Parts: sequence; C-alpha cells; structure tokens
Amino acid sequence: MRAILDHCTGGRRRSLPAGTDFIEEGGKTGHLFVLLEGKVEVVKGDSLVAVIDEPGAVFGEMSVLLDRAHSAKVRTANDCVLYEFDDAASFLRQQPAVALLIAQLLAQRLHVATTYLADLMHQYADHGTHLAMVGEVLQSMINLPPMQVAPGSDRQSDPRI
Repeated sequence: MRAILDHCTGGRRRSLPAGTDFIEEGGKTGHLFVLLEGKVEVVKGDSLVAVIDEPGAVFGEMSVLLDRAHSAKVRTANDCVLYEFDDAASFLRQQPAVALLIAQLLAQRLHVATTYLADLMHQYADHGTHLAMVGEVLQSMINLPPMQVAPGSDRQSDPRI
C-alpha cells in the first residue's frame, strides 16, 4: 500500500503518541488515515484483530465508503505519524487512483475472507456444529442487497444505474 503515499497531498500530517485512539468503534468521522511511521492496533470489541506497521496502510476507509460508523477501534501501539483527511469522500473523488488502490485492497481482503470461509465450510460441512453454517454466511455475503451509495464523482450519474 506504499503506492498510496504518492497521492496523499492535502492530508494533514499528525504525530500521535503511543496509546492514542484515533478511530473509535461505533463513531462516525468521515476521516481517512494513512500510516506514515509507527505501528497501530485494530481492536473490535475486546479483541485485538490486527497489528499494522506498513507505511501506506489505510484506516477508516470502510466507514467512509459505506457511510456507516467505524467497525473497529484503531489506536497507536507506539509513536506514529499519519496523514489525516478530514473530508475523505471529497479526497477520494479528487484522487481516483487512491480510490482504486483502496478498492484493490478491499477486494484482496474479501478474497482472503471468502477463501478462508470456503475452506471452513469444506472442513466442517458434515460435523453438525455451528461451523457447518459457514455456507450460509458465504451465501449471505454474495446475496447482499444493493446499498444506496454516492457516485464516485461530481459528474451526472448514469440514469440506468
């Protein structure tokens, strides 16, 4: 994700000390963050789900793209430097290359999750445990109803959509 760093003009550079929560689970900021230096932790509920130290890593993208509350807390594990974009939706409209990089990242995450769930489904299909319902989870992921989303640019949207 280092490629995103080439497009981060206009972001406010922030230095945050270790232990700083900069995204709150359940909050909604409209902000997007890009890691420059340091290490951050992603926490969902009481569970630490990821520790990330890759420059160019992006945080807050799902909330911005889905226009929903943040799905996890993100905090600095040590002193960090990040770019912060206060109006992330406008930034993504002005920087379609960043939007594409984020789309590729999200597609990669979905691929990994789907592959993992399909493997679980195969392993536990005949066990009669709660893991046997992984197939239902996969089916529900595929059959999600369309969401109302804002167009990716300020141009007139296609009336066929």
